[in-house]
Formats: sequence, C-alpha cells, structure tokens
Amino acid sequence: MTDPQIVLTERVQQALAHAFGSEHADADPLIRPSQFADFQANVALSLAKRLRRAPREVAEAIKSELSDFPGTVEVSGPGFLNITLDDTWIAAEAQRMLTDPRLGVGTITPAQTVVIDYSAPNAAKEMHVGHLRTTIVGDSLARLHEHLGNTVIRQNHLGDWGTPFGMLIEHLLDIGEEAAVAQLEAGMGTEFYQAARVKFDGDEAFRQRARSRVTTLQGGDPTTMRLWHVFMDATVRYFNKVYELLGVTLTDADIAGESMYNPMLDKTCDDLEASGTAVMSEGALCVFPPGFTGSDDKPLPLIIRKSDGGYGYATTDMAAIRYRVHDLKADRILYVVGNEQTLHFKMVFAAAKLAGWLPDSVSAEHIQIGMMLGKDGRRFRTRSGESAKLMDLLQEAIDRATAAISERGYDEATRNEIARHVGMGAVKYADLSVSHDSEYVLDFDRMLAFTGNTGPYMQYATARIRSIFRKAGIQPADATASIVLAAPAERALGLHLLGFGELLMQITADAEPHRLCNFLFQTASLFSTFYEECPVVKAGVDPETRDHRLALCALTLRVLETGLDLLGVPVPERM
Repeated sequence: MTDPQIVLTERVQQALAHAFGSEHADADPLIRPSQFADFQANVALSLAKRLRRAPREVAEAIKSELSDFPGTVEVSGPGFLNITLDDTWIAAEAQRMLTDPRLGVGTITPAQTVVIDYSAPNAAKEMHVGHLRTTIVGDSLARLHEHLGNTVIRQNHLGDWGTPFGMLIEHLLDIGEEAAVAQLEAGMGTEFYQAARVKFDGDEAFRQRARSRVTTLQGGDPTTMRLWHVFMDATVRYFNKVYELLGVTLTDADIAGESMYNPMLDKTCDDLEASGTAVMSEGALCVFPPGFTGSDDKPLPLIIRKSDGGYGYATTDMAAIRYRVHDLKADRILYVVGNEQTLHFKMVFAAAKLAGWLPDSVSAEHIQIGMMLGKDGRRFRTRSGESAKLMDLLQEAIDRATAAISERGYDEATRNEIARHVGMGAVKYADLSVSHDSEYVLDFDRMLAFTGNTGPYMQYATARIRSIFRKAGIQPADATASIVLAAPAERALGLHLLGFGELLMQITADAEPHRLCNFLFQTASLFSTFYEECPVVKAGVDPETRDHRLALCALTLRVLETGLDLLGVPVPERM
C-alpha cells in the first residue's frame, strides 16, 4: 500500500521529466488535498516562469503525460491540475493495507539509534503536573520510533544528585529509615523536602550536618551512599507507580540520572579546557559559543565549572551529550524538556559542536514542551497556589471518568478498569492533541467529553466498531472480504486511511505526535459518517454488501487502535 500523495508525486515528477526534460524531474509537484477533486497539483504555476510559458499550457503538457494514470486529471483556472483517483484503485490499495500486518507502514532505512531524554523528575520532590507533558510526549515519540524500526534508548535523566541530598539524608536519619521510606513510597516527596528545608533554614546544627553530608556523598562514603540508595530506591518505586498508572514504557533500566554523570564531570572540564573550547572567565570555566550574547551585547558564557569549583546543569549536559554520542552511538538525540530551557540547550548543542563532541552526522534536538495552564490562563496549580501533584491530577481524572460511566450497568471491576482507561486516555490525548511546544489549558470537563477531539471520543469510536462485530457474530480479524467503495462515505473513508503510513513517517521525522491525533480524529469522524450513511449489520443489508463493509470497519479499527497505541492511549473493549 502506498500513500496516494506519494504515488501522485512520483507520477507527476515523471510527467515533468517527459514533458520538459530530466532537469525538472525533482520539482515539487505541490500536491495538496482539494475540495474540487481528491488532490490538486499546483506545480504548473511555479514552473511556468522558469519555462517562460503560460501556466495553463504547462498544465496541459503535464496532463498529456498522465494518460495512463489510475484516475482523471483536469486542468482548471490559471493552471491547476485537479486529480481524482479511480474508486477501484483506492479499494485495491485499501485491500492491500487490510491484509498487511503492518497496515502498509514501512520502516526507516537505514535504521537509526535514537536516544530520547524524557520525564526526568527531581527525586528531591514529588512528581508534579509539570512532568506530565514531558513524560507523555517523550513516551509517544519512543513508541513511534520503535514502530518504524529504529533502536530507541530511553534516558530518564532524574535529578538525583547535588546539595539538597545532604539535608534530605540527614532528615531521613532524624525520622528513621522506615518512616522515611513509607513517606516517599506514598508520594510525600514534597512534604519530605519541605520538612528538611525548614530544619535546614532554622537549625544551625542541622545545616552543618547537611553540608557535611554533601561532602561525604560527593566523596563516595559507603555509609552515605547506602542512605542515598535507600532514599532513591523508595522514590523510584513511587515514580514507577505513576508510570504504571500512566501506561508509559519507562523502566528502572532507563534511569540515567545526574549521579550517573558525576564521575565524568572532572574529565569533561579538563578535556574542554585542554582543547581550548573552555576558558577561565572571572574564576569560572566557561565556553563561549559563537552567536550568543547577553543584554549587554557581551558574549554569553555557558558555565562549565563555577568559580567555587562546583558543577551545574551545563556540566552534566555536556558530559551526557558526549556519552550519548560516543558510548550509546546515537544518530539522533531528542531532549523532551520544557521550552524555558531553549537557550540552555541551544548553547549546550553549540558548545558540543565546538568541542567536536557532536558531529554533523548526529542530530541533537530540543523538543520544546509548552506549559500546562489552569482555566485562569496561568500555570496550573492547586487552590493553595502550590504545584499540583501529578498523582492527584491523575486520580481526579479517574474519579471523574468513574462518575461519567457509573450508570452504564457494569460490575465494579469492569467499571474500575474502564474508568482507568478513560481517565488516562483523556489526560494523555488532551496533551498530545496540541502541538508539544504550545501551552494548553487543563480542563477536565472538555478532556473527558465523549464528543469532539478527545480521548474518550476516540476510545468510544473503537468500542463502537467492536460492537458492530459483536452484532455480526464475527471477530474483526475474520473480516477478510474484499473492500468495495460504492458509496461516497465509503470512498472518503478508504481514501483517508491510505495516508496512515506516510503520516507516521512524517510525524516521527518531525517529532509532531499531535498530527497523529488529528488524523485519528478525522478517521473517527469519517467513520461516523460512513456508519450513518452505510448500514452494516442492519436488517435488509444483503450479505455481500455487509461483508464488504465489515472489511472496511476492520481496517478502520486497526488504524485507530494502532494509532492510539502509538500515542500510548489505552483502548477499552467496551465503553
């Protein structure tokens, strides 16, 4: 199965070569969907000036070279080519798609090694709503790349090192390991941090103990390291509860926190200084990537080692980028991080290139994540003004979903399972359906609605198709009749489905999962029209027509379920 736009691009380019010479074979045919036909090619208008011929004359010459095309080509207006594909060609391609285990989705050749840095909560505090988008978007990108054949290396860059851990470990000792572990596993990381901070700010003896503990931690003292592991193990167990509820694919094996790079930091600084990439400036070791200036128009430094000898995020990120290129053999590195870090990553990438650590053959990209807002248009927070806990937000989504389906007659176990799927699907789809670099408003009423471009609507669309097969008494996999597109609604749905494979290639290359949401919503909308206009299992539908339409239902279901799975959105059997 081939995407119609790809087929048309190739055919029109061949026509250009035949009509005007091989030097024009690579011209963009400018093919777009059209309200006047299936597609419109506008290349004649752009090519006419170069050829010094009238656009309509150029269009007629292209049309004459498309005589064996599986459809009709008409010239309209000043030189537009209106292209309508044959119904039989669309049906045949849809049939090939149905019988293909991969739905006509190809693989990236040659396959790449893609490192994706995402989620990255701070172990010193509770996971809050700010971590939701980086986790969801990053996980969807990981799923997409794996589906297309790339080797994906997930990197959960936890904030698990630094000066706060001195006071956290001392507070752990004060309240006892058992009580500390219970708090951390219960998701009370923020409360744990706040209690430690109060003592650090108000108790000089505690403050001295905490500072001393930082020194022993950085020195690798066995006792301190054991306590650090107690803290981290309990914290990670809680993170895993959140990941399990969200249905993301991160595991303990993907953890690559700041502590992992700690042994590399001295060498990172030494190598940058020895190569002349980093220089001393006002007591600090800095890289000055070209093109970055401050408000005073002076070169902007990327501080690799502070004047007090300490290290910061830039040091760790420089060590990480070298490790990912040299040790992990990355072809592409995606940093799924908030857009407030844009300047930082631009400078890190520029510094890594300056040092020769990021060759041109490796792509490093900041996948900017926009802020989640409340209904007031401000950063989403609790009523008390604090950052909302992620687990609280997820539980509220489940509770609201439970209320929404409470009257549907399910037993408690089934209701709880469906509510969990609907709640998590609503949260994830609402996030993924907007461009990752855009802000969006968290509105439970909207995201849990069963109408519009929402997770519950998409889940309901799949459940409705499954109910058709239950009425027909067969499984979707057994709908193997040929696809026939006799009615306009059937044709529109079949033509749309053919674009699935090429879309996945594009959104993976561009890191834009919101476009998959748009495609799936269009799929569900077209299916709804088909369902209303083309009865499938109603009385009076002849068996042959029924079987043709069940085959189209089966193809639609597979596209929806595959697409939702790539987004990480769960699909319940019933709604």
